[in-house]
Amino acid sequence: MVRTIELNKRQEQILQIVKDNGPITGEHIADQLNLTRATLRPDLAILTMAGFLDARPRVGYFYTGKSGTQLLTENLQKIFVREYQSIPVVVNENVSVYDAIVSMFLEDVGTLFVVDQNSLLVGVLSRKDLLRASIGKQELASLPVNIIMTRMPNITICERDDLLIEVAKKLIDKQIDALPVVKKTERGFEVIGRVTKTNIAKAFVALGEDM
Repeated sequence: MVRTIELNKRQEQILQIVKDNGPITGEHIADQLNLTRATLRPDLAILTMAGFLDARPRVGYFYTGKSGTQLLTENLQKIFVREYQSIPVVVNENVSVYDAIVSMFLEDVGTLFVVDQNSLLVGVLSRKDLLRASIGKQELASLPVNIIMTRMPNITICERDDLLIEVAKKLIDKQIDALPVVKKTERGFEVIGRVTKTNIAKAFVALGEDM
């Protein structure tokens, strides 16, 4: 269920006045409520920033006609990957599976991004990949990660200017925990960040608190 914005009684009264009389100035709204303009200023600022009202100089306040759900959707369309991406954890394609397991444990992450000698993305390692390799009878200290990793071009990626909501959809659709944030170069993709389900959760919590 999408959380709606909760308004106090006075804010609801202001909305109704603007619906019935808009465009209307702040002074006229204050007169109808028998309050001072200064008293109403915080409520008008909240309603305007939240998107319920639109204000135009020398004209007054308009009701936008948007529901809490519509406003939430609009705000989601304004959050970009660059605002919430975190530092990527990368390993070289020639490191052993054993070393990759150690890195994943020490860094406390669920996904490792594998790069070549030019620091370009060539693969991804998940917990499942490493667990699958550990169950077998292979010598983990001598088995390179490039044998078990998911290789390019079968890797879902994103860029820093992508919408976070679109990345969230990719995580759900692909049933994965993280995406590499990449920068395209002439030689390939450079890993500059990562977006995880935790990053997505932080963004949505922050948005909910703002609203």
